[in-house]
Amino acid sequence: MHRPAAPSRRGFLLATAGAGAALGLAAAGPAAAVTRPRPHPRSFGRYGSPAARRTPKTLYVDPHGRGDFTSVQAAVDATEGDGWTLVLAPGTYRETVSVDADRTGATWIGASGDPRDAVIVYDNAAGTPKPDGSGTLGTSGSATTTVRADGFTARGITFANDWLRADQPDWTGTQAVAIKVMGDRSAFHDCHFLGHQDTLYADTRDLGLFARQYYARCYVEGDVDFVFGRASAVYEDCHFRTLVRPDLDAAPYGFVFAPSTAGANPRGYLVVRGRVSSEAPDGYYKLARPWVPSSDTTARPMLTVRETHLGAGIDAVAPYANMRDAYPWQEQRFREYRNTGPGAATTVPANRPQLTRAEAAAHTRQAYLGDWRPYDRRR
Repeated sequence: MHRPAAPSRRGFLLATAGAGAALGLAAAGPAAAVTRPRPHPRSFGRYGSPAARRTPKTLYVDPHGRGDFTSVQAAVDATEGDGWTLVLAPGTYRETVSVDADRTGATWIGASGDPRDAVIVYDNAAGTPKPDGSGTLGTSGSATTTVRADGFTARGITFANDWLRADQPDWTGTQAVAIKVMGDRSAFHDCHFLGHQDTLYADTRDLGLFARQYYARCYVEGDVDFVFGRASAVYEDCHFRTLVRPDLDAAPYGFVFAPSTAGANPRGYLVVRGRVSSEAPDGYYKLARPWVPSSDTTARPMLTVRETHLGAGIDAVAPYANMRDAYPWQEQRFREYRNTGPGAATTVPANRPQLTRAEAAAHTRQAYLGDWRPYDRRR
């Protein structure tokens, strides 16, 4: 793949780190990251148009002005209550978007069906100053997209944060979230999540809510703790890609997962039939570390990775590490089952806790999601 000698900071994120080869996004000029939408007979494909609206609660978004709105947030603001659908035409939506808790049952659809065509992206980081000068945004405030509502579904969309450490090398707040999801029954089908540190924040609105989330055939890339939070989340047939770290000279570069599951929650993160690949040298990434936040010191992070191919980028000898020594990973709920690939080799059995066949029967999408069945295409 051709890469320009001096890509812009935004073009660099979308043109490299797996996005170029795996996602087909091209580097842009200095102003913004730009996708190259494929031509369509209509901007909204088979999903109708403002002149032929599928339902009264369907709104059309097109950055080129061929829809009801040119920004996603403007369309969200126009909805009230339950059950609205937003259809996104191909294009780059450079904005932050927030879905309040009372806008339940929303569905967002990328009109082309290809997540490379509809990209929601911004470049805030935890260390970005607040507009009112009262401090910095923090990790949650850095999110390009924030979803608090229950029943949210997205199909065929890219959620990205293209902030780069190289832009602010002195900042300590380098977390830069692409999306923070907090609602129960949140589903993402064929979506991409692009970022570096803290890309996908699969969380809950509060400690007592055991929010269920489902990710099917999704692509996630990043470097430090780039899939993290306390949701009960199932990742099925998903591809996780670890990135190079030009700012570091030695391993580890980072961690794929950092769950912070509440101690009372019997279900944390479940990865099924996934794939973990890497641009970094062999063994430069850990599979996970437990996150016990200061706001919940009773958390018992839970991660099960099963029937997943772990590439050579994962440190097979010591795939887990501590975030804080007071909460060793061995005392958390980390398990594996029938994984394959060089990163899954069991060289030190004590470092690779395995489920038995009987135990594995309790770690399925049905067990984690209960009566909610987002994987059932008949629904």
